[in-house]
Amino acid sequence: MPTIVAHSPLPQDREAVSYAYGPDSEPRRGVRPGTIEQFELDDSARYPGTHRTVWVHRPANHDPDVESAVLFCNDGWWYLDPDGAVRAGTVLDNLAAAGELPPLVSVFVDPGVVDVDGVPTKHRNAEYDAFDDTYGSFLLEEVLPRVAASSAVSADPMRRAVCGGSSGGNAAFTAAWCRPDGIGRVIAFNASFAQMPGGNPYPALLAAGARPGSRVFLQAAHRDLGWNEPEMNWFAENLETTAALVRAGQDVRLVVGDGGHSPNHGGVLLPDALRWIWTDPVG
Repeated sequence: MPTIVAHSPLPQDREAVSYAYGPDSEPRRGVRPGTIEQFELDDSARYPGTHRTVWVHRPANHDPDVESAVLFCNDGWWYLDPDGAVRAGTVLDNLAAAGELPPLVSVFVDPGVVDVDGVPTKHRNAEYDAFDDTYGSFLLEEVLPRVAASSAVSADPMRRAVCGGSSGGNAAFTAAWCRPDGIGRVIAFNASFAQMPGGNPYPALLAAGARPGSRVFLQAAHRDLGWNEPEMNWFAENLETTAALVRAGQDVRLVVGDGGHSPNHGGVLLPDALRWIWTDPVG
């Protein structure tokens, strides 16, 4: 049984909170870094006219002939960057070396970029905030085949996860919701459900009996945008989505922290979120 710290002081200034990274988020002596493959996608059927970069991380001990689980990470390089707020590549190397993950291929997908009057413009919100199956289908039907061409990957939805923050958290949740045949596990940090066109659909859908069948890790910040407002309250929408998942009997874990709409806390939590998301549900 793990030891739980009985008490740590609560911060008095909940706006300016910064969480400290643990050892899993720092390069570790004796751990060989994994390999990173990069490719470009500029011929998308789901998002015509977009261009994006994709990075594929494989741990140092990866065997391409062994069927692997798959982790999609939204916001691509921003999540992979070893000097960034999430540091996912470093985390994956450390956890793989410790034997704490299944055989895993991780796919970091940048949002699309479109040309608007000669100016490259991010297509991020159009892709990430939409409530439909487009993004999930894009991952499964356009990105995954490129990855599977050089590594054996599992066809089991419960061996596929998607991770993202803010609007990327929306995209992660929606991809699994709309394509449960292909993605079964979700990590969403500070999801911006409140800004989805038409509002957050999930509490009402869950209350009406919808059952996504996925395993979900959510993180929310007490001082997220609109935290004390009756409308467009990003913190409350995460709490309400979690409550609806719990009432529906879904497999969900919520971590609430202080601070605002920052990637810091999610990045610090990533190692434990990955450990939990890949642990088989218990009871």
